[in-house]
Amino acid sequence: MKEFTILPDQNDPRLSTPVRGRDQDGNEIETSVVTERPLTLFLNKQEIVTMMTIGDYPDLLGVGYLLNQNMLRADDVITGIDHDDDLDVVVVRTERETDYEEKLKKKVRTSGCAQGTMFGDLMEEFGDVKLDASARVHTSWLYALQKKINTAPSLYLKAGAIHGCVLCEKDKPLVYMEDVGRHNAVDKIAGYMFLNDIAPAGKIFYTTGRLTSEMVIKTVKMGLPVLMSRSGFTAWGVDLARQAGLTLIGRMRGKRFVVLAGEERVIYDLDPKTVDEEAEKHARKASLPEEAV
Repeated sequence: MKEFTILPDQNDPRLSTPVRGRDQDGNEIETSVVTERPLTLFLNKQEIVTMMTIGDYPDLLGVGYLLNQNMLRADDVITGIDHDDDLDVVVVRTERETDYEEKLKKKVRTSGCAQGTMFGDLMEEFGDVKLDASARVHTSWLYALQKKINTAPSLYLKAGAIHGCVLCEKDKPLVYMEDVGRHNAVDKIAGYMFLNDIAPAGKIFYTTGRLTSEMVIKTVKMGLPVLMSRSGFTAWGVDLARQAGLTLIGRMRGKRFVVLAGEERVIYDLDPKTVDEEAEKHARKASLPEEAV
C-alpha cells in the first residue's frame, strides 16, 4: 500500500463548521469547529448503538464497531451495508443470523470520549490472542511516522477537538482516520482492514489519544503488535499490554517517548540528538489538556 491511502478531508463541509466569536482581546474572529452527528447502527434487524461521530466512513465505523465488540466474527460474510444519510442510520447485514439482545444488557461505559462503550465479555478471549513475537519496531520509523502524521492535512490541525488513528507499516502511514472519539477512529480502521482483507502482520498502530484499557483491548483484538501515541498511559492499559505481549509506546513528542510494555521489540537505530524538535504549532497543541484538542 502507498502512504496515506486514506487521509482526513479537512475541506469536507460536513465535517467542520465556521463559527463566529471573540478572542481574549475582545476581537471578533471566525474559527472552525468539528461537527457531531448521531449514527445509529443496526446489525441485521437489531438496533445496536447510537454513536456520536463526525459522519465520514459510516460503513467502516459500523463494521469496525461490530468487530471490536465481538458481534462480527473474522469468518462472517457481510452481504450488504446500507447507509441512510438523512436518517443517520447504517445497517450491516450478514449471512449468519445474529441475536445480541442479552449481550447488549452487559454493556458498560468506558473512559473513551463521546459514547465509548465495551462489553464485559471482551476479556474472555483477550488472553487467547497471540501477537507476533518476532515483530520489531525501529526508532527511526517512529520518528519518521510522527513527522509525517503531524504535518499531514487533518481536521485536528484545522479545528482541534478530535482524535486521530493511523495504520502504519514500518515508516509509512497507510490509513488515517479521525473522529470525536478515539474509539470511533480505531473502529474505522478495524472496519477498513476487515473489508479490504489487510493482515495485521508488520503493522504499527498510532493514536493521538490516551493509551487506555479500551485502546489496548481493541489493538490486541485487531492483532496489531505495536501501539504508539503522543499521549499518556493508564495503569490498566499498561497491565493489559504486558499481559498480551503488546508493545506500548507513549508520550511521543519531538525527541522523546516512553516504552512501558513490549520493550524487546524496539530497535534503537537512531540517535535522538539528530531528530528535530516538534514544530511550534504541534508543540503548542501537545501542551494543552487533551480535552482542549
